[in-house]
Amino acid sequence: MPFTPFHLGPGLLFGLLLIRYVDLPTFLIASVIVDVEPLLVLSLSLPYPLHGFFHSFLGGTLVALLLTALMSKARKSMSPLLLVFKIKQTLSFKNILSASLSGIYIHILLDSVMHIDIRPFYPLDLNPFLGISSVLGVYMLCIWSFIGGVIIYTIKFFLAGEKLAS
Repeated sequence: MPFTPFHLGPGLLFGLLLIRYVDLPTFLIASVIVDVEPLLVLSLSLPYPLHGFFHSFLGGTLVALLLTALMSKARKSMSPLLLVFKIKQTLSFKNILSASLSGIYIHILLDSVMHIDIRPFYPLDLNPFLGISSVLGVYMLCIWSFIGGVIIYTIKFFLAGEKLAS
């Protein structure tokens, strides 16, 4: 998906379901950050695959490590904003790292199902996930995940009046 918000659906759903184990802001950013690659390829007309190195597990891991380093420094300043949404999380390097890796890997898996130019196991020139589901199936999964995430958020935080702490 060349830079679409669809990946935020699984990011929100899984981020809320796993909130004790992953840092939610990091997970949401990780779920979309890999699409900076096709955005740059398209906007700069680069002679590079739309879904290149950073849409592989190797390239995604490098992005995840960079995101982990950045979020470890910047995450504390996001806490006041999260409190507006009644989300309270204990800062943990482990949770930031797991959010970075899992968010990016989920993104790569979803895109691998539908894009012919992705090589998730680079340097191997193969994509065993291609065609496992239809493009519509992946989009619907993302949309339903977003709806599920909104429902979970609403139940946990507005109806129950709770602040989630981990």
